Amino acid sequence: MTPLDERLPLFDPTAHFSDDMFSSKLAFVALLNFPVTSLKEKLDQGMGWSRRQWAETRLAGRFTSRVPAEVGQAITAAEADAETYMNAYNIFMHHLTTADGRRPFPAGMRLITHWNLRDELKAHYADPDGLEAQRLIAVVMDRIVTEEIPRAVINNPLLDWDPVTNAVTVAKVKDADPPAGAAASPSAERNPDRRYAAWLGIHRALRKADPYEPEEPTYIDRSFNLQREIPEPEVKALLESVLTSPLGQRAGRLIEKRLGRRLEPFDIWYAGFKPRSKYAEAELDAITKARYPTVQAYAADIPRLLRDLGFSKQQARFVSERIVVEPSRGPGHALGAQMRDDKAHLRTRVGADGMDYKGYNIAVHEMGHNVEQVFSMTGIDHTLLDGVPNNAFTEALAFVFQARDLELLGLQGPGAEAEHLRALEDFWATREIAGVGLVDIAAWRWLYAHPDATPARFRDAVVGIARDVWNRYYAPIFGVRDVTLLAIYSHIVEFPLYVCDYPLGHLIAFQVDAHFRQSGKLGAEFERITKLGNLTPDAWMRQAVGGPLSAGPLLEAAGAALQAMEQEPPAGGPAS
Repeated sequence: MTPLDERLPLFDPTAHFSDDMFSSKLAFVALLNFPVTSLKEKLDQGMGWSRRQWAETRLAGRFTSRVPAEVGQAITAAEADAETYMNAYNIFMHHLTTADGRRPFPAGMRLITHWNLRDELKAHYADPDGLEAQRLIAVVMDRIVTEEIPRAVINNPLLDWDPVTNAVTVAKVKDADPPAGAAASPSAERNPDRRYAAWLGIHRALRKADPYEPEEPTYIDRSFNLQREIPEPEVKALLESVLTSPLGQRAGRLIEKRLGRRLEPFDIWYAGFKPRSKYAEAELDAITKARYPTVQAYAADIPRLLRDLGFSKQQARFVSERIVVEPSRGPGHALGAQMRDDKAHLRTRVGADGMDYKGYNIAVHEMGHNVEQVFSMTGIDHTLLDGVPNNAFTEALAFVFQARDLELLGLQGPGAEAEHLRALEDFWATREIAGVGLVDIAAWRWLYAHPDATPARFRDAVVGIARDVWNRYYAPIFGVRDVTLLAIYSHIVEFPLYVCDYPLGHLIAFQVDAHFRQSGKLGAEFERITKLGNLTPDAWMRQAVGGPLSAGPLLEAAGAALQAMEQEPPAGGPAS
């Protein structure tokens, strides 16, 4: 990172767009000639609209508010600050020590919070001796959420840290070069609520837009009614329908039987339903590093990957020519083109020795985003309708790709057992992230009720909210109260009210993937439904798969899978 790298994200070329359109009177021309419609009108009437009517309402919808450029620039600056902070929040895992001085993690391992920490924890379900490492990661996560983590150990290989006792000492080994500014002297001084200051910064910047949005006077309103176009009560009801299902208790008992031990809080990320749990992380790393030593190697393989997923040779060539693969400082990202002759960008982490499995898994997910972005931009009939209804839909389509990552490595085949595993994996993952979504919503409600809160007070509120959600929906299954892990997600810090799109994405992905499997034409159907464009979620789902967004199909499949798998024998050997 250079000072210029930190400065560039502060520039937003669209910040003056609204001002320019109104001062030139072009916005008024649009508003005088095309209909401004409410969310209720879209939901009630949209299924009867023509494609042109949808394009017209999307055109007028761009000018329903007049937010000054300086407000937009302030929002961009706050989001860039949070993203820069979280992208540099790494833990050097070899420098985590136990009470007896052991180092459970390999030399050189540097994991970003929360993505890589979570994925490393999940990887240890394939390790018979992985329980200690999982427990240590869970302690690290709790320290991050509560800001009890010593400030000096963040992104620093010069110091050793015992997360359990919170003791910090000078590192006894050297396995990585320290970044600029890394502290060389040990200090247990806690992190000064920087995580919550960044979150507050985004909230305060977004509040500046409230006076200019009279129809949707809070960011919460705009997030659900304008951006997501699913009312907040409906979103919460969908999440709670998953969290309150009695299938949660049954799935928890099945997981205990498979593990051979009682559930622990970090088992919200149980990965044993995934076929990949049969493979050690090191084995998968060896395969992906050999196949993808560079980002260029992954880019060259995209046509083959797409053909194996079910796209035609022509589709694979068309899409791959419009994707650029690049290394990422963060965990991974997909940036779609904004005009038809531009390219989408796929970013994932690639180490000096090649792309490890985590990087590959992320790359396949981001590739799903990119394929959707290419089709929904270059193939759309009205450019005003480019894209998909909201972030949950692009996440859903990316999940469809990500779920097939092992098939693309030649390690997994179809079958009834695989289908049951997939249903339970989707259910358990949706149940986990649904709680995070409720934490995110409650935190934003709290912020609007306490506009003058300090970072420290906000930290206490988020910790309390996370514990409350846990106690309501998870403690009855796990037998442990007051757990903070639901607040570990970096998304809730740097992407305001975004995380709800993940559980919604899981529900959508399950419905869409079931449609793909029933049709047997993933490539053709993927292109067709992505070309539906930016309709409301309800209209999109009905045209794509023939029914509304619902948790019912996932719960039904999970119930059938539990019935089939509850008869399997208990785990043998050491618990993992």
